[in-house]
Amino acid sequence: MGVIRWILTILLILVSVALVILVLMQEGKSQGLGAISGMADTYWGKNKGRSMEGLLEKLTTGLAVAFMALAVLLNMNLF
Repeated sequence: MGVIRWILTILLILVSVALVILVLMQEGKSQGLGAISGMADTYWGKNKGRSMEGLLEKLTTGLAVAFMALAVLLNMNLF
């Protein structure tokens, strides 16, 4: 196994552990009974992208893309 393959494998393991931790840190998507009465359209709901929850979602998306790219790259057996 080449050095590049070892580095990519270790990076894949680190990305997967970070992805699991980020997913566990996120809150659930259930809005309860507030969604029925229209309370979901609040200030917090509109500015979610600027909050910590929005940052966690963006990081999760980035890590998921990195995980998929590393998995495909390692599966191609180029190294």
